Amino acid sequence: MGEQHTVKFPQEIVDEYAALGVDLPALFSAGHLGTRMGVQIVEASAEWVVGTMPVEGNTQPYGLLHGGASAVLAETLGSVGAMLHGGSSKIAVGVDLNCTHHRGVRSGLVTGVATPVHRGRSTATYEIVISDESGKRVCTARLTCLLRDVRPGDGDHLPIGG
Repeated sequence: MGEQHTVKFPQEIVDEYAALGVDLPALFSAGHLGTRMGVQIVEASAEWVVGTMPVEGNTQPYGLLHGGASAVLAETLGSVGAMLHGGSSKIAVGVDLNCTHHRGVRSGLVTGVATPVHRGRSTATYEIVISDESGKRVCTARLTCLLRDVRPGDGDHLPIGG
């Protein structure tokens, strides 16, 4: 679960964060919760964020993918998109998450794809479609993030490159 992998970012985003000394792959990771759940971000830009998560280890008592696990994947992917849209001067904070669960999944890997519905100056909304390995839709989610200015002290929580 905690293995390293490389996320594909647009070069201009890599350059923007490198100039600030920020470790971009660590910043746009799934975080501690996502790591425990096996979430991996595969590709990330403001227009398109793709990530995966195993079903195993993320199930409810009936052996189906837990709806909360789908919500974690959805919020992770939508937040990454919103952060990339906002740029290095903004922080994306989730304010609304809606998930509709369409079918159960018992095994394999699910893939989430986040695409923007709205990208403004103060909010960003993403639709996240989660599918199983056969391409069947498992969950549709919508996440809205507030984009607020970076404040003094916010950098204390950012992974700084060495």
